Amino acid sequence: IWAGLLGVDRVGVGDDFFVLGGHSLLATQVMSRVREVLATEVPLAALFDHPTVGGLAAVIDGFRPGVVAPPVSPVSRDQVLPLSFAQQRLWFLDQLEPHSTEYNLTTHMRWSETPDPRILGMALTAVVARHEILRTRLVTGTDGIARQVVDPPSPVPLPVADLSDDDDPPEAGRRLIAAMAAQPFDLASGPLIRACLIRLGESGHVLALAAHHVVFDDWSSRIFRGELLALYEAFRTGEPDPLPPLPVQYADFAAWQRAWLTGEVLDRQLAYWRERLAGAPLLELPTDRPRPPTRSSTGAVAEFRVPARTGESLRAMAQDNGATVFMTLLAALSVVLGRHAGLEDVVVGTPVANRNRVETEDLIGFFVNTLVMRTDLSGDPSFTELVGRVRETALGAYAHQDLPFEQLVDALVTERDRSRTPLFQVFFDYAPRDPREDSGPTRIDADVNLDGDGTGEFQVKFDLSVTMGDADDGGLVGGIEYSTALFDAKTISRLAGHLTTVLEAAAADGEVTLGGLPMVSAAERTESLERGTGAAGPGSGAVGVPELLVSLAEERPDAVAVVSGQRHVTYGDLVGRASRLARHLHGSGVGPESVVGLCVERGIDLVAAVVGVW
Repeated sequence: IWAGLLGVDRVGVGDDFFVLGGHSLLATQVMSRVREVLATEVPLAALFDHPTVGGLAAVIDGFRPGVVAPPVSPVSRDQVLPLSFAQQRLWFLDQLEPHSTEYNLTTHMRWSETPDPRILGMALTAVVARHEILRTRLVTGTDGIARQVVDPPSPVPLPVADLSDDDDPPEAGRRLIAAMAAQPFDLASGPLIRACLIRLGESGHVLALAAHHVVFDDWSSRIFRGELLALYEAFRTGEPDPLPPLPVQYADFAAWQRAWLTGEVLDRQLAYWRERLAGAPLLELPTDRPRPPTRSSTGAVAEFRVPARTGESLRAMAQDNGATVFMTLLAALSVVLGRHAGLEDVVVGTPVANRNRVETEDLIGFFVNTLVMRTDLSGDPSFTELVGRVRETALGAYAHQDLPFEQLVDALVTERDRSRTPLFQVFFDYAPRDPREDSGPTRIDADVNLDGDGTGEFQVKFDLSVTMGDADDGGLVGGIEYSTALFDAKTISRLAGHLTTVLEAAAADGEVTLGGLPMVSAAERTESLERGTGAAGPGSGAVGVPELLVSLAEERPDAVAVVSGQRHVTYGDLVGRASRLARHLHGSGVGPESVVGLCVERGIDLVAAVVGVW
């Protein structure tokens, strides 16, 4: 089991799973195979606590075969095919906003050799014929309930766009992919995928695919690539379809999920999350503009890199602490977010593949689920202690990952706030290298996010979405998608710098306490000091805080100046309040060197009063 998943020839009884390249996703697959072979439900934490074959075998030997979830099996196509819980949520959102492209995904394969369009079209048609979900529409019945309708196989159009004569073929290709992503899908009419072969001249060829999220996810992209390549090579050489038949389809999974996730199973999952998220605070990051009453999906992305030496040190730290790189990075991100928001209790969302059953591993479809990670920063722990806390949080979440996020929201959120996403506002994902990935005649560009439109503009689902992955040199690459309705590019660039600084400091000394972790780089600190101690401008005296605030109010009147709980005030409003109070005090005879007492609760009014008196 280990050798197959890790892509190695042999595994010794004492070899460490994580040293061999294992991570949370592969660990989940190991345990799903244990469940299938031994009919025993062993928790994922067992592999983290005993990461060798010998250690895990000893743990498994102590477990008795118990009640496990039934396998996913085919259901009759003569019956109504229900939506999965995840599909139902996106269908509902589509009813509210029918022409939204927020859940359109794009991926593309760059060919280093010239593909035969006819044979590539045959391979594409074969992939769509193989996976029912790619021929599925979501149709609403007379009872108002949506169900899956699977259309029979038919040839899939593959238009060819020749951009080789364009002044900048790669840029033209990006614009074309952006246009594909910007074209809405009709969930009821279908089809819910579209493809195009793009000729870029000397830059090669690109096969671009756009799909609605209800039929596709990131894992699906890897399946699509592998199967398309296998079919193309077979058809090119005159061989038959080499892929084995799929024993089940996505519709079978949806029916299984509906039947299994009920009663005691559902209650147990819900009880865990209710307790885990009770009293969780809102992550209110300082923004450059007031939050609009309705959340905007318009955004952009800022990229950053973490040096190779830091990346290697973080991987070693994760292994030494029985954790994963994901857990280590989430710990660092939580530190940064906590400092920016002034919190010791930070809630972040993260994706999980949700393919913890062997039957689903080879299926294209919308399986991905969202988990809510709550990190406790209190007590000034060392960074390695914090990684341990995140490890326990993550393992608990993985053990209860079957509850669809949409059901968790329904259970915990009693009043929806249209200005923000429910339960969390910051999303984090780490995409480790797959040790089984082989190089071949084609490759998919290593885009940080499938939702990018290729133009630098993004449809964002959260205030911030931080995605990180492994760089070729051993370092880390990252991207921060952000809502441009809330943040400026400079703000996000500074936040990325803070994350990098924390990672570098933690990698250098994992025993440093959170209070001792620097967040501001030496360059940013020097710049701030020069700003604070530099000479005044021509003809001016020293600038005090009130004058500085007035200047900011003139330059950025709508930028957020103070945040207190659910309330915030802009620089323009803050200076206006302070000025009114100053005029009132002056009219009452208060002048320079006068002593003014303040009796105001901590909050926005206190800040305005201090500035007004000052």
